[in-house]
Amino acid sequence: MITFDFTNKTAFITGAASGIGAAQAQALLNAGAQVFAFDQQNGQLQRFQEIFPERFAFYLGDVREKNHLQEAIKNCHSLFGTIDILLNTAGILDDYLPLAETDEALWTQILDTNVKSMFTLTKLLLHELLDNQGTIINMASIAGLVAGGGGIAYTTSKHAIIGFTKQLALDYADKGLHVNGLAPGAIDTPMNQADFSGDGKMAKWVAEETPTKRWATPEEVAYATLFLASEETRYIQGTILPIDGGWLLK
Repeated sequence: MITFDFTNKTAFITGAASGIGAAQAQALLNAGAQVFAFDQQNGQLQRFQEIFPERFAFYLGDVREKNHLQEAIKNCHSLFGTIDILLNTAGILDDYLPLAETDEALWTQILDTNVKSMFTLTKLLLHELLDNQGTIINMASIAGLVAGGGGIAYTTSKHAIIGFTKQLALDYADKGLHVNGLAPGAIDTPMNQADFSGDGKMAKWVAEETPTKRWATPEEVAYATLFLASEETRYIQGTILPIDGGWLLK
C-alpha cells in the first residue's frame, strides 16, 4: 500500500462529523495532517479532538450560512495557519423524489446545501489556495453522471457540482490550483441508512445491481481522497473519479 504523508498540511473539511467526511478526516489525521472540520452536528468530531488534540479542531455551523463559514475559516487560521486542502464533502439527499413531489422549499434546501455552499466556501478560500497552490476535492456522486442515484433535486445538484469542478479546474489549473472531484456510488454511511431500514430490501437490491455485489465503506472513498490530494497527482485536473463498484459500466 502506498503511504501518504500530509505532515504540515492543513485540510478544511465540510460534513466531517460522520460518513465519508469523518473517514476523510481520520485518513488525513493518520497521514499527519492538521484537520479543521465543519458540520452541523458533533458526531465523531469530539472523538477526533480527544485523540488528536494538537492537530484537530472543529466548528459547528450551517454550510448555507456565509458568516458561519467565515468564522470557521478565521478559527482555522488562528489554530493552524493557512489552508492547503479543501474538501467540499457536505451534502444531503432528497428521498429520491421526482419533480411532481418536490416542492420549492426542498429544491432550495438541496441546491443551497449541496451547491451554493460549495460556491461560497470555495470562493472565500480561493485566493488563499491559489497562493498555496492548494488542492480542492469536491464531493459529487454517480448521480452527477447518470440519472437514478437520487431524486430530481439531488441529481441536479450533483450534476452542477461536476460542472463546477471542471470549470474551476479549467480556469485555475495554469495558476497552480489542483482541482478534482469524487463520484461515490453505494457507500454505507449514515446518510444512506434508510436503504437498510426494515428488511433492508433496498440495500440488498443496490448490492445486487452493483457489479462488485456489495456496498463500499467510507474508508474506501477516503483512500481515494488521499490519492487525489497528494502532490504526486497534481497533473490530474478536473477529473471526476467514480468509486462505484462498477455501477457505471452497465
